[in-house]
Amino acid sequence: MIAADTSKGKKIALFGLGGSGLATARSLQAGGADLVCFDDNPASVQKAIDQGLTTADLRSVDFSTLDALLLSPGVPLTHPKPHWTVELANEANVSIIGDVELFARERRAKAPDCPFIAITGTNGKSTTTALIAHVFRNAGKDVQLGGNIGTAIMSLDEPSSDKVYVVECSSYQIDLAPSLNPQVGILLNLAPDHLDRHGNMINYANIKKRLVSASDAAVIGVDDVFSLEIAADLERDHKDLIRISGSNSLSDGIYPQGSQLMEAKAGSSHMLFDLSDAPALRGEHNGQNAAAAWAACTRTGLSAKEIKAGFRTFPGLAHRMEQIGQVGKVLLVNDSKGTNADAAAKALSSFERVYWIAGGLPKEGGIEPLASYFPKIAKAYLIGEAAPEFAATLGASVPFEISGTLDKAITRAFEDAKSDEHDEPVILLSPACASFDQFQNFEVRGDAFRGLAEKLDGFSPMQEAQS
Repeated sequence: MIAADTSKGKKIALFGLGGSGLATARSLQAGGADLVCFDDNPASVQKAIDQGLTTADLRSVDFSTLDALLLSPGVPLTHPKPHWTVELANEANVSIIGDVELFARERRAKAPDCPFIAITGTNGKSTTTALIAHVFRNAGKDVQLGGNIGTAIMSLDEPSSDKVYVVECSSYQIDLAPSLNPQVGILLNLAPDHLDRHGNMINYANIKKRLVSASDAAVIGVDDVFSLEIAADLERDHKDLIRISGSNSLSDGIYPQGSQLMEAKAGSSHMLFDLSDAPALRGEHNGQNAAAAWAACTRTGLSAKEIKAGFRTFPGLAHRMEQIGQVGKVLLVNDSKGTNADAAAKALSSFERVYWIAGGLPKEGGIEPLASYFPKIAKAYLIGEAAPEFAATLGASVPFEISGTLDKAITRAFEDAKSDEHDEPVILLSPACASFDQFQNFEVRGDAFRGLAEKLDGFSPMQEAQS
């Protein structure tokens, strides 16, 4: 845990006692802050009391005596309406900050030169964050991985010069971190998202821009108009800037060209890495993730040899195009996180011969947007409530059967795939649906797929299959 020593003696009110809120409260307590906590959920308040934290209804607190309001990122700051604690803080002219701001202050105070890479963007940030962390860890570094990816940032180890911090930042966290200053800031892309919390796309883009504007070096994806404009603004300000792309060649920057990761400089280009050597980075969408990781890792001192070794051994994120193993030449891929058509499209686009397990609780739009990928599908195995709807969409275009349940689907898919003469038939779970009709969440669904795959005769986990 990082003790929030820079808050020693300061009077701070903390609202929001979920996982990151509790971790932040313990950090402030350890750092000697005069702390009082609260949450609208009585069970969360009781949990804080059980952990020895001081609690009180913040309506009874005199906000004019506070040095700061520490707000959990899930609590509305501006839209659709400021939370009542925010209104009280604004009336008293009290600063409102979050846990990422606390971390930034502690790093500056304790180890200002330690590598700190912060990643944001609408899509792909978790994969990019995990990839960068893996590359550093594979190179023998002490990696501290946290933030929006799941580990509360203040529960990481204390900043020191021998540690590397790789932190995923949501727009909510950036909005509460006015002095956030990473060594490398990455903005992958911008698309409409969380506009109910930010009001409009311009506000959302401006919040994301803060991360790269305040970084020593900015890595920016330039495949959308908002990010492209941010890159142009930073270039005019003479920022240390590295442009990246996932789908376009660049005259100056890093981008994929087919399976090759390329770098262009001063009118010439050369290959950095062949992405076909990194099984977990296949697919066009991973080209930009790899480009961002390469840029960040080189800017923070890793060699090309170290980065290539990390790319080759990256296992991917669980439930996101996770290659879990093989039976002979049949590859089994868990993309349970593919809960809508857009996510499933990324998975389908990455393979040539697919035995597709799809279905669950249907979402608006169904699988009609996936029609261009139907030629890649050898056969579909439909499960859950969406099965009849998906069957109607597939029609005569794709062979299918209604399997009903995941266990029946994987059994039937394996029977068909093992006799396929293609070089790499793929059994792909990418449901394009929510899981809630048959599973508690997509993680449970993905774990069930893995468990069933491991029972197939001749199954080899991915690490063994690659050795």
